[in-house]
Amino acid sequence: MTAYRRYGIYAVPHGAFYATGAAWLGWDSVAGCTVAPPTVEGLPRPVAEMTATPRKYGFHGTVKPPFRLAEGMTETALRDAMAALCAGLAPVEIPALTLRRLGGFVAVVPAFPAEALAHLAAETVRRLDRFRAAPSQSELDRRRKSGLSARQEANLVQWGYPYVMEEFRFHMTLTGRLGQDADRVAERLRKLFTPILPQPYRIDDLALVGEDAQGRFHVIQRYGLSG
Repeated sequence: MTAYRRYGIYAVPHGAFYATGAAWLGWDSVAGCTVAPPTVEGLPRPVAEMTATPRKYGFHGTVKPPFRLAEGMTETALRDAMAALCAGLAPVEIPALTLRRLGGFVAVVPAFPAEALAHLAAETVRRLDRFRAAPSQSELDRRRKSGLSARQEANLVQWGYPYVMEEFRFHMTLTGRLGQDADRVAERLRKLFTPILPQPYRIDDLALVGEDAQGRFHVIQRYGLSG
C-alpha cells in the first residue's frame, strides 16, 4: 500500500467532462499520469503556466479538504469509514454547471446554490474529522494571511480549514490566479467546456484521494453514494 502524505475527499467527475478537465490541467489523478493539454486558441499565457497551481490536485471539486492523518489513524481505517459514510449518503444532482471567474481564477461551479451538495460536504467534514491531524502553527498562520471573517476563523480552529460548513463553495478549479487575464481565459475555456458540461451534473460517488511524495494527488478509490 502506498504511503500518502495527505488525504482528501473529492467529487471527481467521469467521462468526457473529467477527461477534458484532466487534460487541461495536465494531470490525470485517476490514471496517475501526466496528459497533454488540448489546443485552445487565443490564450494570453501558456497553459502550463496558468495551470501550475491547481495541476497537482487533478480535476475535482473539494468536499473535505486535504489533511494529514491523526496519530493512531490508518489509511485502512479511513477507507472503512469512507465506505460506511457513503453508504448512508444520497447522490446529489446539480441542475446546471457553468464556467466563470472566481476572483482571480477560473472554475466550473454550480449555476445556482445547491443545498444538497452543501449538506453532503458538511456531513463528510464532520463525520471524518477524527481522522484529521491538527494543523501546525505555520499552517494556521498561512491560512490567516488572507484575512478571515469571524466565521472562517471559527471553522479554521474547529475543522482545520476556513471554507467549510456555511462558508463552503463548491468549485472545480481550472487555473491559478490570473489577474486581469481571468476574464479572457474564462471566455476561451467556455468554448472548450460548454459542449461537455453535464446538465444536470449528478454526483454519484466520492473519491478518497492521496498526495504522493511529489505533491500530486491520486484517486485511491471511489465510493458510491447509496443512502
